[in-house]
Amino acid sequence: MIKAITTLGRLSLGAIAALGRITLFMGLSCLSLFRPPFYVREMGAALLNIGFLSLPVVGLTSLFTGAALALQIYAGGARFNAEDVVPQIVAIGMVRELGPVLVGLMIAARVTSSIAAEVATMKVTEQIDALVTLSTDPMRYLVAPRFLAGLLSGPALVAVADILGILGGLMVATQALGFNAATYLQNTADFLTFPDVVSSLAKGVVFGGIATVMGCYYGLNAGRGAQGVGAATKASVVAAAVLILAANFLLTAGFFSS
Repeated sequence: MIKAITTLGRLSLGAIAALGRITLFMGLSCLSLFRPPFYVREMGAALLNIGFLSLPVVGLTSLFTGAALALQIYAGGARFNAEDVVPQIVAIGMVRELGPVLVGLMIAARVTSSIAAEVATMKVTEQIDALVTLSTDPMRYLVAPRFLAGLLSGPALVAVADILGILGGLMVATQALGFNAATYLQNTADFLTFPDVVSSLAKGVVFGGIATVMGCYYGLNAGRGAQGVGAATKASVVAAAVLILAANFLLTAGFFSS
């Protein structure tokens, strides 16, 4: 019994310490955004990788999710003669929750792993040591451009995901469920409110920042060798996904608890 409690305590203290290190790293990442020099070229490459190249996977995921959501809501609503709520529930489900969360998880899967592997490889091959030798701060050169790109790309990708998710629901509703397209769009516009859109975009900012920072953090703290690169990549994706879901709960509670 005592051994089990000791093990639990050790794991709890380790988790708290890791959370503290991550929080400190996030704070340093925020500070690095405002300290020159600013690496515009790195920023542009990060925007291309995180934002533009993520559009296909985010778009397809959101489109099919919105379509499936419309089918599920229609089938569930039919049990209570409430099939007409499909436009409203698809809109609020995509904008408030599914759009931002899907974008966050897709960025974690695609971008966080890529950043962690890239930065960890740079550490293993001593490229980061070379940057320090050349008086180049890795936080400003590697972390800040990717972090800022995540903050900017997140809400843009969420906006695309929200629109395509609603479009997917519209396609299924009009082609398979007998809805009128104009009425569907009018119900969607009437039901969504400005706080819904603001909360969605705000989540995109937070999730994009979390995904990029986790990739940089685990990359910079990777172990030596190929095994260290693999471990850092895996840990970064897991940590980013968990933190995104936790942040989603906190943001949802903050925006809609009243």
